[in-house]
Amino acid sequence: MGWPGWRRCAAAAAFALAGAQFAEAAGPAGTLSLDVDGEVRVTNNAAHTAYHFSEAQLLALPAHAITTATTWTPRSTFTGPLLSDVLKAVGAYGSEIEIHTLDDYTCVVPVADAARYGVVVAYAMNGQRLKVSNFGPLFLIYPRDQHPLELDGAAGDAKFAWQIKSMTIKQ
Repeated sequence: MGWPGWRRCAAAAAFALAGAQFAEAAGPAGTLSLDVDGEVRVTNNAAHTAYHFSEAQLLALPAHAITTATTWTPRSTFTGPLLSDVLKAVGAYGSEIEIHTLDDYTCVVPVADAARYGVVVAYAMNGQRLKVSNFGPLFLIYPRDQHPLELDGAAGDAKFAWQIKSMTIKQ
């Protein structure tokens, strides 16, 4: 197992111990929010550099579901907006997305993955809202079961970011 896979597996094993530490960072009761900056045309912060999605704004985006297994979960149904809808809302025009998480994990995924795989920014698993202690409040989900040859292994695992707090769109 490569470094990204090892690091995420170790993080999953530590959830019970570390979850409370991140609860405050996720906001009251794990409130959903997401900041998107970088190569975006639509901003709503005072400096005009980022778009802050509130919980209401994230929940207002059309919800989609992917049923798949991950390295850390059994086959489950994950629900949330399409990554492509999030990118469209902010007028993203870069080619890469740098994803930042509450536990300081950073990964980079191609913008093209949003359309190619129908990636979901999940806020629920099997009908239950994700909490910081179980991959929340946001978990980037790819349809691994439908594309096992492309999304399996360490390189695929590295794309499944959880506890997402922000995204930076890059060229």
